[in-house]
Amino acid sequence: MKSKSIALAIALALSASVAFAGGTHAGGHGDESAIGVPGVAAKVTRTVEVNMTDNMRFTPASIDVKQGETVRFKVKNSGQVKHEFVLGTEKELKEHYQVMLKNPEMEHEEPNMITLAGGKTGEVIWQFTKAGKVDFGCLQPGHWDAGMKGAVTVAKGKAPAAKAADGHNHKH
Repeated sequence: MKSKSIALAIALALSASVAFAGGTHAGGHGDESAIGVPGVAAKVTRTVEVNMTDNMRFTPASIDVKQGETVRFKVKNSGQVKHEFVLGTEKELKEHYQVMLKNPEMEHEEPNMITLAGGKTGEVIWQFTKAGKVDFGCLQPGHWDAGMKGAVTVAKGKAPAAKAADGHNHKH
C-alpha cells in the first residue's frame, strides 16, 4: 500500500510540474494567459528593478503597469540563498509552490520566471496584455510561506510605445 501512495504522489507531482511547464500556467510557451505573454526586448517600455533578500521580501512588492506594457524586470538576489521571481496567478503560484515543497531541487526555466543564486542578477521580460492583478513570488521551499510575494497591478489602457534606439517613438 505504501508503494502505491508513493507512486501516486510522484505521479501527481510530475503531472503538476508538466502542467506548469506545458502552457497551462503563466508564460506557457507563447500562449496568452491570464497574466500576459513573454515580452520581446525590442518592445520594452521600461525597466523595473526588483530586489530579493534573505528577509524573504521583494522590493518593491507592489508594481503598477499599464495594459499592453512590456516590462523588463531587472531582478537582483541581494541575499545569500537561492531565490526566484515567478509571475503568475495566485492559484498557479500556490500550486507550483506545493510541487516545489515536495521537489525542492526541481529545476525549471520559463519566460515568466528567473531563479538566482545569492549575489546574482537576471531579468524577466513580460508583456501585460490584460488588466487586473498579476502575482509574483519566490517558490523556493519556505519562502512563499514566509511572505516572499508581491503583485503587479495592470491598469486598463494603452501602454506607451517602445522607444527606438534613437529615442524616438515609431509606429510599425
